[in-house]
Amino acid sequence: MYRLFNESTEVKERRNQRRHPVYQQPELLATAQNQVWSWDITKLLGPVTWSYFYLYVILDIFSRYVVGWMVAPAESAALAERLISETCAKQGIETGQLTIHADRGSSMTSKPVALLLADLGVTNTHSRPHTSDDNPYSEAQFTTLKYRPDFPDRLGSIADARSFCQGFFPWYNTEHRHSGIGLLTPETLH
Repeated sequence: MYRLFNESTEVKERRNQRRHPVYQQPELLATAQNQVWSWDITKLLGPVTWSYFYLYVILDIFSRYVVGWMVAPAESAALAERLISETCAKQGIETGQLTIHADRGSSMTSKPVALLLADLGVTNTHSRPHTSDDNPYSEAQFTTLKYRPDFPDRLGSIADARSFCQGFFPWYNTEHRHSGIGLLTPETLH
C-alpha cells in the first residue's frame, strides 16, 4: 500500500508537527566602506574567577576597520545603543546607507537597539538561530585579539582592559596585515 501511496505522493506524516521556517543564510556584501558593519560583544577575563569585562566592537566588513569599540563592566542594550549612535555620528552615516549585522545575543536583539537603528535609518540583520558561524568578521577579529602574544590571561581592572584595547585597536587598524583584504591594513582600505 505504501508503495502505491508513495508513487502518487500521498505518503505524509500523520501527526501534527511544528513547521519551522526556513531561514536564509545572511549574505553580507559591501562594495565600499560604511555600507555593512558587523558588531558583537565578547567577554574578557577579570581579576578573579567569574568576573568579566565586556568588549563591544563594531567592524566595517569592507575594510575590516574597527569603527567603534567600548569596554564595559556589564552587557546591556543601553550601552550598545550608546556605542552604535556615537559610532554612526562619528562616521557620518546617513539614512539608508548602512546595514548592521549581529548575532542573536540579548543586546543585539533588544528593543532599544532595534528602535535606535530604525530611527537612524539603519537596516538590521541577524544570524540564523543556533548558528555560530554567521558572524565571521567579528569572530575573526576577536580571535586576532585573544591570540596576540601580549594578550594577558586575566585583566586586573577595567582600566587595564581599556588600556590594552587602546593599544590593540590602533595596531589592528593601522599595522595588522589582514589576509581577507589582500594583506592590506584596514586603514589603507578604509
